[in-house]
Amino acid sequence: MSLHPAIADIPATEWDACAGPDNPFVSHAFLSALEDSGSTGPRTGWLPQYAAIRDAAGRLLAAAPMYAKSHSYGEYVFDQTWARAFEQAGGDYYPKLQVAVPFSPVPGPRLLVRPDAADSAGLRQALAGALRQAATELGVSSVHVTFCTEDEYTLLGEAGWLQRLGVQFHWDNGGYASFDDFLATLASRKRKVLKRERRDANQCGLTFRAVQGRAITPDLWAHFYRFYTATVDRKWGSAYLTPEFFPLLSERLGDRVVLMLAERDGTPVAGALNLMGTDTLYGRNWGCDGDYPFLHFELCYYRAIDFAIAHGLRRVEAGAQGQHKIQRGYRPTPTYSAHWIAHPGLRRAVADFVVHEREAMLHEMAELDAQSPYRAAGED
Repeated sequence: MSLHPAIADIPATEWDACAGPDNPFVSHAFLSALEDSGSTGPRTGWLPQYAAIRDAAGRLLAAAPMYAKSHSYGEYVFDQTWARAFEQAGGDYYPKLQVAVPFSPVPGPRLLVRPDAADSAGLRQALAGALRQAATELGVSSVHVTFCTEDEYTLLGEAGWLQRLGVQFHWDNGGYASFDDFLATLASRKRKVLKRERRDANQCGLTFRAVQGRAITPDLWAHFYRFYTATVDRKWGSAYLTPEFFPLLSERLGDRVVLMLAERDGTPVAGALNLMGTDTLYGRNWGCDGDYPFLHFELCYYRAIDFAIAHGLRRVEAGAQGQHKIQRGYRPTPTYSAHWIAHPGLRRAVADFVVHEREAMLHEMAELDAQSPYRAAGED
């Protein structure tokens, strides 16, 4: 295996042959936009160490989006308590290696393998072993593969990695012809709530539209960046993504970039950024000027459902956290991560932690399922 400090070291055609077309977040275009805009790199402490396995002829067979980190920011799978405990015991938790998509709590493949490779399962196992070897050779404390697929989670667990479960809320398209078709599947009381929220949001004197790819002008991106930084300032206090990132995104990903806009008299007052995969719409960042009733729900959740129905997409993934999404038709869905820790003592402590955490998470998901707004058989 080789490590590369820049995605430009790996040709886009080779990387994307491993990444596949389904998930835009692991595409060469997305990762290079992060890097070329300065969103990843020394400024944010996400230092690329892209892992690559090639055959004897030099053909790329497998790869992983990996970063060396001296902190735990921008990951959405939280390990700060592990870091504090290890450091209080005299250990050095940082630096560590993170196999992830920076600043993006989006599930998807992390152990990327060419689909035409002779032994894809063996290559994933080899890549997992190579990540551990890289950690040993670099002298870091751990490797963390976050928001991976369930298959990768299982493979890594079988290889001795520690497994964590999380939860997000995703909307599944039941073959609906319209938003009203979707509403018809909800219990009467829940259906009335959604109708009222949409009515109130659409009576604020705003107009709504979805703009894609290169049709998103520099002026629209300037407005959106203002919305993004306002949300970051209010919630987290540190903007990882630079102004240059967003135009690069629409330039490189084209119509897979979908910007939902709310405008007053032709001027944007709110925006929600989505990326489109082959069967999924992924909600990412949002922001707003002013205070409008239910505008966040309308722009981020309901307009996303409208778009998915119109484009025949199977799912909407609306990002991290947010139990309020359940009442809007988004179901609790498990997310997966796997962690390899070098120090035996820390590994034992974390192993005990994640066992109890998984039990609690499974119990929580069962309780969340019970809050479903969908009507039961025979219910109005």
